[in-house]
Amino acid sequence: MSTTTIACIGSGNMGFALMQGIAAVIDGANIGFADFDSEKAWVAAAAMGAAVYNSNTEAAEKSSFIFLAVKPQALAGVLAEIAPVVQKRVAEGDAPVLVSMAAGWTIGRIQAAVSRADILATNTFVANVPVARIMPNTPALISKGIIALTASAELSVEKTAELEAMLKKTGVVDRIDECYLDAVTGLSGSGPAFVFLFIEALADGGVLAGMPREKALLYAAQTVFGSAAMVMETAKHPGELKDMVCSPGGTTITGIAALEAGSFRSTVLQAVKSAWQKAEQLSNSE
Repeated sequence: MSTTTIACIGSGNMGFALMQGIAAVIDGANIGFADFDSEKAWVAAAAMGAAVYNSNTEAAEKSSFIFLAVKPQALAGVLAEIAPVVQKRVAEGDAPVLVSMAAGWTIGRIQAAVSRADILATNTFVANVPVARIMPNTPALISKGIIALTASAELSVEKTAELEAMLKKTGVVDRIDECYLDAVTGLSGSGPAFVFLFIEALADGGVLAGMPREKALLYAAQTVFGSAAMVMETAKHPGELKDMVCSPGGTTITGIAALEAGSFRSTVLQAVKSAWQKAEQLSNSE
């Protein structure tokens, strides 16, 4: 295909966020949504001048990149549906790229699901489909996400670079070995929820101290936003930046002592560990 065409199977928040970013790189008319909820697909498509495919099979037939933006538990059914079309295209030398964001589904598992002989009703060998796995997070909705990217050996350097360029409109893209993706899921995939909880708790502290709710939330959110920017822009270790705020015998070190008494750092570590272990369970349930 001379023109890059994109299909997004699934039109939830993350799929929509990625397509919205990609629409800034390629013509929205070259993007199409497929969803069992056709009304949802039409709403997503209308927002960026995209198309709607009548089925997942049609999406697989017409696209050079097929984004699999469905829940992990729904991915097996989607792959079974599109497998005959995808393998036919692979055999004809017109292989699409499958781009999965499903936690727990390894590249090998995706390729195996697409090439199963009982789906194809044939014993003819067909090369594996090119697969990329990505793990975005919800800040991609405002173009401030971080997207981990890993690719199978079948995906060319040029196609991988093209995919990375498209994804960059939704945030930072970091190429990473697949063995780290479960950890990424626990850290940056689940991490926004942990940060939102912290912001809420920080704001509650302001309310406890007598601030109006809306003011407390503003100060809490901007404090987290600015602190994150300091880590990124100064390249200083967070511990060093923390020490810059803590005067001897002052208010901040007193607050730090309260956090340490409540095992704050240990609790955050355990939250990431729990999310990572859940991702590993999904990966090992093949």
